[in-house]
Amino acid sequence: MNPALPALPTLPTDLHVVDAGDPAARTAVVLHGGGGPLTVAPIVAHLAPSFHVLAPTHPGWSGTSRPDTIDSVAALAAAYLEWLLERGAHDVVVVGSSIGGWIALEMAVRAAADDRYAGVLGAVVDVDGVGAVVAGEPIADFFTLDARGLAEVAWHDPDRGYRDPAALSAEEQTMRRADAATMAAVAGPAMSDPSLLGRLATVATPTLVLAGASDRVVTPAYGRRVAAAVPGARFAEVPEAGHLPHLENPAATWPLLDGFLQAL
Repeated sequence: MNPALPALPTLPTDLHVVDAGDPAARTAVVLHGGGGPLTVAPIVAHLAPSFHVLAPTHPGWSGTSRPDTIDSVAALAAAYLEWLLERGAHDVVVVGSSIGGWIALEMAVRAAADDRYAGVLGAVVDVDGVGAVVAGEPIADFFTLDARGLAEVAWHDPDRGYRDPAALSAEEQTMRRADAATMAAVAGPAMSDPSLLGRLATVATPTLVLAGASDRVVTPAYGRRVAAAVPGARFAEVPEAGHLPHLENPAATWPLLDGFLQAL
C-alpha cells in the first residue's frame, strides 16, 4: 500500500479577498507585503479598469485567521496556486510586493514543476520582492529596525513614510505587532530562503522585476540579480522611490508595469 501523500496547505474558508474590475476580464492577483493589504491598494485600483483583480489578505494579517499549515512562504504559494486551480483560473497575472513578490516567484517555481498548474499563471511581477539570498546584497534586518529606521531604508523620502508609533491608536499598535509576528512565522526572521535564487532557473512564466531606485530593504542591485536568475525576465528601476514604488512614485511605476503587461 502506498503511503498517503501529505495534504497540501489550504487557505482558510474565511479568506478576505478584495474583488475589483470586470469578472469577465483576465485575472490579476495582487499580493501584499508585510505592511498589509493597504500597501497594494494603488496597484488594485490601477489594474481594475483592465483586469479582474483579486487581492487576498494573507492568512494571519490584519486580524485574519492563519491555519497551522500556512507556516512558510512556500506553503502560502502552494495554497494560492490550489486556490486559483479550484477557481478554474488561467493565464493569471500575479503582482507581488515585497513578501508578496517572494510568494509570486515561489508560485512560478511550483507551477513550472507540476503539470496540474499548466496554464494557470500567465505572468509574474515582483515589486521589490524579498526571499532570495544574494551574495553582497543582504536584506535589511526588518525585525530589528524601529519606525524611523524602517522609514530610512524603505522610502526615498523617509519623512513621508515615517509614522510616530506614539501617534498610533492602541488598536493599530496591537495590529502592527500581530502582523510582525505573522510575518516572522511565515517569512522567517531573515525573510529569505537560501534555495530560492537557484530554483528560479526553472521559471517558465514571463517575469518583470521592479525595483525602487532608493530601496535599501532590497537594493536595485539585488533586484537585478533576481531578474538575472529568471530566464528571460525583465528588470526595471523606478526613480525617486523606495520599497513601495507604487505608493511613492506611481507616475513612474505605472508605465513600466503597463508596458510589460501590454507586451505579453
